Amino acid sequence: MLSFVYQILPSRVIFGGGCLQKLPEEIARLGASRALVLSTPEQRQSGLDLVQKLGARAVGLFDRAVMHVPIETAQAAREEAKRLGADCCVAIGGGSTTGLAKAIALVSDLPILAVPTTYAGSEMTPIWGLTENGRKTTGRDPRVLPKTVLYDPCLTLTMPPMLSATSGMNSIAHCVEALYAQDANPVISMLAEDGIRALAESLPVVVQEPGNLEARAKALYGAWLGGVSLGAVGMALHHKLCHTLGGAFNLPHAETHTVVLPHAAAYNQPAAPEAMGRIARALGARSAAEGLYELAASLGAPLSLAALGMKEADLDKAAGIAAQNPYYNPRPVTREGIRTLLQNAFEGRRP
Repeated sequence: MLSFVYQILPSRVIFGGGCLQKLPEEIARLGASRALVLSTPEQRQSGLDLVQKLGARAVGLFDRAVMHVPIETAQAAREEAKRLGADCCVAIGGGSTTGLAKAIALVSDLPILAVPTTYAGSEMTPIWGLTENGRKTTGRDPRVLPKTVLYDPCLTLTMPPMLSATSGMNSIAHCVEALYAQDANPVISMLAEDGIRALAESLPVVVQEPGNLEARAKALYGAWLGGVSLGAVGMALHHKLCHTLGGAFNLPHAETHTVVLPHAAAYNQPAAPEAMGRIARALGARSAAEGLYELAASLGAPLSLAALGMKEADLDKAAGIAAQNPYYNPRPVTREGIRTLLQNAFEGRRP
């Protein structure tokens, strides 16, 4: 008999071309008036533009967000927010910037307004992550869930085609694991399958025609569904591996998801046939693992950990770390199984 628990996360989503113009009124809607804008060094100009747009509602820009949220960066941002008397954070960018905002909210309760410019999905989740001494720790806390998210497809037009491809594959990973999550439910499974379909249909167009706003909007819609899925249910082996590889070896986040995903799907195929059938259907492929690999290949995305700078000599260490305190996974996780999976991913073998 069907049985499940579905908990709706309280967040406000505004989607549409040009919706960034609504940011000042959305800050006011939260009762805030002293926003600290966050960005990466690469997106400093976008951050400065937001500061100018907000005028008196902005107290400054912190432009040092980086991958995996090092604890040192988090502490510096927390101190800056306190020094400036900020009463909210506006994060513009991808998962690195949103992650930094969450690190601030985790210890201060400052509300977050997120302005995604990639397909990361972090903006829809209560999941935080911090990296210290080469280990990435993650957790869930309702305080870090952004209060308001403004999805403006126009802001993704400057995202390079390859970043669009890998960021999109990262979002597909959220949908894939949601379908075989321990706490999966019919509502999220429906959203996750549609998210895979939307991204699989739009990403090839985005890569070939970067200025196609309709395709950009469809990809951003799919990324939103991926974020909703990630926030509502637990993840499994794939995300554990990617956190291990990112935190311990500083591999690029979206690219690592892109490489590992087909191999994680192949590993779980025997234990989650219904989920894999839905993934294959959404991709229009014979199997989930093959379809994910072929989609990444068609986008020109990296297909091996070796291409990302991983050293084969580090695979044993990675397998050992990932085998410690493993996430729930539909197929039992063994160190030997992880080691084989990582070897296949390192070599970029077709599943």
